[in-house]
Amino acid sequence: MPTALITGATAGLGAAFARRLAADAYSLVLVARDELRLAQTADQLKLRYGVNVEVLPADLATDEGLARVESRIREGVDLLVNNAGFGNAGHFPHVPVDREVRQLKVHCEAVLRLTLAALPGMRERDRGAIVNVASVAAFFARGTYSASKAWVVNFSESAANEVGGPRIKIMALCPGFVRTEFHQRASMDTSGIPGFLWLKADDVVREAMRDLALGKRVSIPDLRYKAIVAVGRLVPRGLQTFVSSRIGK
Repeated sequence: MPTALITGATAGLGAAFARRLAADAYSLVLVARDELRLAQTADQLKLRYGVNVEVLPADLATDEGLARVESRIREGVDLLVNNAGFGNAGHFPHVPVDREVRQLKVHCEAVLRLTLAALPGMRERDRGAIVNVASVAAFFARGTYSASKAWVVNFSESAANEVGGPRIKIMALCPGFVRTEFHQRASMDTSGIPGFLWLKADDVVREAMRDLALGKRVSIPDLRYKAIVAVGRLVPRGLQTFVSSRIGK
C-alpha cells in the first residue's frame, strides 16, 4: 500500500487530498499544527475508508517542526503533497515583517526542505511524486504571497527538470479561488470576488491528480483559470495589478 504525506491536511485542499488519497487506498501521514483536529480528521478517514492514518503535529514555520516532518519523510513516502500555507491580512509593505518571514518559511523553505527529504528515497526506488501547491497568484505580481507562489512554480519546474525520468513526478498545482477556510483565517474580504471564480476543493484535487498522472509539471485546474492565466501573460503588468486589486488577493 503506497504512503502519502500531506501538509496542512486538516482543512481545505489538504483535507480534500486526504479524502481522495484515502479513497485510492493510500496510507496517510497527516501534518498540521492543531493536534486535536488532526486526531479528529484521522479518525474520520479511518472510519470511512479503512486506511492507515498517522498524525504528525508540526509547525512548518519552525525549524523543529520542519525537522520532525523531514525525518518522517526520510522513512519513506510515495507521494508528498506540500500544501501548507496561509495568507496575511493587509498588503505589502504594511504587513509586519515577522508575518512575511513566517509566510516565506512555510511557502518556500518548507517546500524546499521537504522536497529534498523525499527525493533520495524516491530516486533509490525509482518511483514517487511530489505535488507543491502554489496558486494562480503566482502568475500575477501582487505582494509577498504571489511572489512566494511564483517561487513554488519555478522551483517545481526546475526540480522536475533536474530529477528527470517519468517515474518520479514533480508538479506545481496552481488553483484559483477555492471554497476553503483560507480567506477567513487571513481575515480577507472576499465580497469583491465574482461567484463564478470560486472552485470546489474536491474538483481541484481531482484535476490535480489527473494532471499528475499525465506527467504535467504545472497544473491549473479549470478552464476558466487556464484562460485567465493565458490572457494574463499577454496583458501588461500595470493592467494586471489594477484588475487583481479589484478582486482581492
